[in-house]
Amino acid sequence: MRFSKMFIPTLREAPADAEAVSHVLMLRAGYVRQLAAGLYIFLPLGWRVLDRIDAILKEEMESIGAQEISMPILHPAEIWQQTGRWDTIGGEMFRLKDRNERDFCLGMTHEEIMTWLASKEIRSYRDLPQIWYQIQTKLRDEARPKSGVLRTREFIMKDSYSFDADEEGLERNYQAHAEAYHRIFNRCGLRFMQVESDPGMMGGGYSHEFMAPSPAGEDQVAVCPGCGYSANVELALSVPVKTQDIGLPGEEVHTPDKRTITEVSRFLKLGPEYFIKSVLVMSDNGPALALVRGDQEVHEKKLSIVIGRHRPAQKAEVKEILGVEAGFIGPMGHRNIRIIADTCLKEGTYVSGANRQHYHIKGIKAEQDFTAEWHDIHIAKQGDACVKCGAELLIERVIEIGNIFKLGTKYSAALKAVFLDEHGDERPVIMGSYGIGPARIAAAAIEQRHDKDGIIWPRSIAPFDVELIPLNMNDPGTVETAEQLYRLLAAERLEVLMDDREERAGVKFKDADLIGIPTQVIIGEKNLKNGLIEIKDRTTREAVSVKIEEVVGKVMDLIKTPS
Repeated sequence: MRFSKMFIPTLREAPADAEAVSHVLMLRAGYVRQLAAGLYIFLPLGWRVLDRIDAILKEEMESIGAQEISMPILHPAEIWQQTGRWDTIGGEMFRLKDRNERDFCLGMTHEEIMTWLASKEIRSYRDLPQIWYQIQTKLRDEARPKSGVLRTREFIMKDSYSFDADEEGLERNYQAHAEAYHRIFNRCGLRFMQVESDPGMMGGGYSHEFMAPSPAGEDQVAVCPGCGYSANVELALSVPVKTQDIGLPGEEVHTPDKRTITEVSRFLKLGPEYFIKSVLVMSDNGPALALVRGDQEVHEKKLSIVIGRHRPAQKAEVKEILGVEAGFIGPMGHRNIRIIADTCLKEGTYVSGANRQHYHIKGIKAEQDFTAEWHDIHIAKQGDACVKCGAELLIERVIEIGNIFKLGTKYSAALKAVFLDEHGDERPVIMGSYGIGPARIAAAAIEQRHDKDGIIWPRSIAPFDVELIPLNMNDPGTVETAEQLYRLLAAERLEVLMDDREERAGVKFKDADLIGIPTQVIIGEKNLKNGLIEIKDRTTREAVSVKIEEVVGKVMDLIKTPS
């Protein structure tokens, strides 16, 4: 491909609203353009990157027996209504009516549609197992699209679905997908980790996410450098640093207008770790009191696992239910209310609200002064101890690039995707769901591999293998050599971009580094007079001069080395 014929609109500066490195560089290097908030056009270079990622996805999916199909983006409402998700999913689902006033939605995921197909086609245990996958557009009315292609309203996803007769089959397919995902992300040149995660709206009982470490990530994971334990902070278990038992005396103290942990901590000259934070929430099953240590925060999702959907109680509700204003709540003496306490409060002596306005009480102990259900409901923090080995946890920001879910029979039971087993009994198909975002892979690669001059693509997903840079297109010898090398490299089945523009050398070098093609072959008049060509590795920035007849061999050697 010739640069002069290709649409590569590079920019010297990025728009002011671009913050994530991947967003800035994708715009500046001419990979994408923004149509509206959360909507992006992939330009020729960007689409070539996605094509290469998709090729890797297809190879690895087919290596585990997955078969590619394509599902509609427009879905009838009744299928989603059968699983209940039409009502439980909120504003993030795009909904519309056709000319006959029938309800439809734009697919944000395809569990329902894949299960509907299975319900029509799978009849017997002999039809199982099956793995079907697609690479398809999804739409989600994201409330706050940002960070370029990392958080959008329309995106492409590889989603695959496994259908099995039993749990053992599901486990085999789950592990096969996990192993395939490791190969995919390694081939795409990413640093990543597999972490335990919350199934969320997908349902099911077991799931993992694949995360690429990056400051641009919106997720956080807890990682143990000691034993390798890792989990999304939505689920991460940890042991907060133990407090020293200072033997607080059991006494009530006047704390006028001091409501927050920070205010009372300063007033009593005690660290926040010596306080109990009491939070009243309203769940579908009534009010509940959540207790965590004063230096910790209640994790909403962890608490949801215990009590279901809930919201913070309003001030009037706190007064009505507990008989005291917020800020002075303690865990003592409450009847007919569920108390959920974080496990770290089992030990130690604490200060809490006295259930009396403007007063707190010292010397509170679990079981002595209150009873509770014990669960890990705090947010894991840097420096907490690992629950498995005791080492200090690290908290890293990450980009989610893939996920795998054990769905079980959540969808098959609702949509009657059943089969006859070997005994002639009817049973629901057991399912798994597995997703990867190709654009997220591309963005994560840029976040992890760039320098001040631009992108440094892994060789496997770069838009081209080689960029030929003839520095003077008015010199016949330079042009002739460039054309010769272009033909020779293409004959080796390499994807080659030749910068045949009549531009200054400095412009060509800047654009080459910005675009990030891994190998640059530079043809300059000075070197050419000595029969030499310069080959530069974009990753290491190392450059060597070789004889013209050695160029192809040297390029092939570079391409075979990991980048």
